[in-house]
Parts: sequence; C-alpha cells; structure tokens
Amino acid sequence: MRPADLTRFKQTGRVITVLTAWDSLSSSLVQEAGADVVLVGDSLAMVVQGHATTLPVTLEQMLLHTQAVCRGFQGPLQEQPLVVVDLPFLSYQCGAERAVAAAGSLLKDSGAAAVKLEGAEPEVLTVIDRLVRMGIPVMGHLGLTPQAVHRLGYRRQAQDPLSQEKLKRQALDLEAAGCFALVLEHIPAALASELRQLLGIPVIGIGAGDGCDGQVRVTADLLGLTPQQPPFSPALIPGRQLCIEALKGWVNQQQEPTPSEQEATAPTSTPVPPTPGC
Repeated sequence: MRPADLTRFKQTGRVITVLTAWDSLSSSLVQEAGADVVLVGDSLAMVVQGHATTLPVTLEQMLLHTQAVCRGFQGPLQEQPLVVVDLPFLSYQCGAERAVAAAGSLLKDSGAAAVKLEGAEPEVLTVIDRLVRMGIPVMGHLGLTPQAVHRLGYRRQAQDPLSQEKLKRQALDLEAAGCFALVLEHIPAALASELRQLLGIPVIGIGAGDGCDGQVRVTADLLGLTPQQPPFSPALIPGRQLCIEALKGWVNQQQEPTPSEQEATAPTSTPVPPTPGC
C-alpha cells in the first residue's frame, strides 16, 4: 500500500480504513483485520505508557514502537498496510531542519512510509512543504489536535461559522502544501462532509461523521481495552472486562488446591479405643 493508493480509493468511492498499532501483536491483529493503513499514533503515550496526554512520548520511543509494529506484519511488502507514524511533540515545531531529521530517521530506520503531523499554522506549512520536497509523504491533521491539549482541551472543534471557515482555509492550505491525506478529528459531520467534496485528497474522519472518505480509530478503544472511551469511539466489545474475567479465572484456578494437596491437608481419623468390659 502506498499514499497514492488512498487517492485512488477516494476517486473510486472505496472507504479507507485506518487503525492504530503500537507493537508487533497489535499490528498483526489489524493487518489480519484488513486495515488499509496502520497508524503508529502518539496516542501510544496514553494507551501503552500510561500518560495523561500524548505530549511525553519521544521521537526515540516512536521509532522503537514503529519498528515493533513493522515486525508484526506477515507476507510480502506490497500486500502490507501503509504505515504512517505520528511526529511527536517538539519534533517538528522547532523548524524544518529538525523536522526533516526526525521524519527521515523514522522512515529510514523502520518500515514506515509516511508521517503525520498536526495543525496548519504558517510554521507547520513551511515544515510540510520541506518534508514533501525531500520525498517524505505527509498526512495532515485538523480539528481536535491532541498535541494542543493545553490550549484546546479535548472538546469538539469548529463549532461556529468563523472557526469553520478557518478550518476550511487550513485544509486547503494543507492540500496545497502537499499533504496526501487529511485527518479530521471531532468536528461537525456537515463540515467534514463539505471538506470531502472540496478537497482532492482523502479526508479521514474520527468523530467527524460518516461523510468522510475513510475512518481512523484507536484500536484499543474499539476493543474496549481502555478504561474510558472517547464519545465518538464506542467499544465494539467489552475487551477489558473479558480479559480481566479470563485472567481472574486462571488465577483462581491456580490457587485451588490439587487433589494431592487436599489429601495431605485432610484431617486424619483417630481410632476409638474399645470400651472396657464390666
């Protein structure tokens, strides 16, 4: 799978499916499930590392997780999903030179074929232009941008006409800068649907309604493994509870005494002496 394949899917009306992975086990599952794209998201800071936000994960950690994800795939390369990896916080906000080095190391030292970064500020557009000119495919991300949590929180974005117009301009800017696809997170469905018609690149939604060219979800959320679910990503199965119950059954089974232990701890009967005669 290559970035150009996603554009072809958009043109033919084929829905694009994107799932996250963070190690070889999770990547093997999403490949077997048939996902077109595997995103090594910086959400692993929360899902795997236990942080409250995505900010603490480092570039080195993203590389290690991406390498593990790519080791989980089976079959020839041309049959594997497209691997996109998030550029973590402060790996691209400090200028184009640093961003090229960060993105280049992720692609050079793993099986990833593209990077994703958040926002469309002038500085970010400059970075995207530089990355694309250096041959590094870039996926954009607008709406709820988790790396801006301290400014935006986790609330729904682009609720009013002014902010919706701004998001439209940003989406067009990202397309012009060379992004091959755009993730829209937690925005009104009507706005996402409008952007799908407006843009020539695929629009992939999460909490942005069904009118997108594709959908992306955090795999751990869909499997019900996370303690709390995002409002736009209900669990498909109660995975956390199922796992706990299965493991608890095994633990309880191990703690039950074996037949030999039961015999060893069973009380022994004391023989009763005969009653003396008169």
